[in-house]
Amino acid sequence: MKEKELKNVTILDHPLINHKIAILRSVDTHTKDFRELVEEITTLMTYEAFKDVPTREVEIQTPLEKCKQQMVAENSIAVVPVLRAGLGMVSGVHTLFPTAKVGHIGLYRDEETLEPHEYYCKLPDGIEKMRVIVLDPMLATGGSAAAAITMLKARGCKDIRQMSIIAAPEGVKTLATAHPDVKIYVAVQDRCLNENGYILPGLGDAGDRLFGTK
Repeated sequence: MKEKELKNVTILDHPLINHKIAILRSVDTHTKDFRELVEEITTLMTYEAFKDVPTREVEIQTPLEKCKQQMVAENSIAVVPVLRAGLGMVSGVHTLFPTAKVGHIGLYRDEETLEPHEYYCKLPDGIEKMRVIVLDPMLATGGSAAAAITMLKARGCKDIRQMSIIAAPEGVKTLATAHPDVKIYVAVQDRCLNENGYILPGLGDAGDRLFGTK
């Protein structure tokens, strides 16, 4: 794991994640495998991003004696995928945290201005008391992620994290600057954005590849 100069950004550098991202990028990786890889990478990222989740102490009866043990506090975690590509990451989180609540934020990007626009928001009751993990596999311009987090803060959320698989430096800087209180976890940071706002080398459109729409 390498810490970049932005203090709220963690770029993961793990050989298992890098191996799976290499396959994920390939133009020859089809929808089924692509979807499974996104889930697997998300699960590996979850281990790191959730290492300081809220816990509570419980007493457990083992076959030999009673002991004290830490468990994740109930109703303490919510994941919020940014539609639609973020949906591909939810199962990866649920592999480790099956009781995590799920909300949804829908944003679309204007193809000319690249600005995000909200079209849907449905969040679990009491989310303002939970740790919220925003899921979006691609952190490109950073506009959509910043807008989603602004929406969550407007609804009372205070403990927010962002988790993305691939990011552009421009998007990382935009999000980290707009929300310096939000911890950002990225599996790999790529070279740059092209003129259309796509990450290079990237992997194309994550939503299209997840759902087979192209």
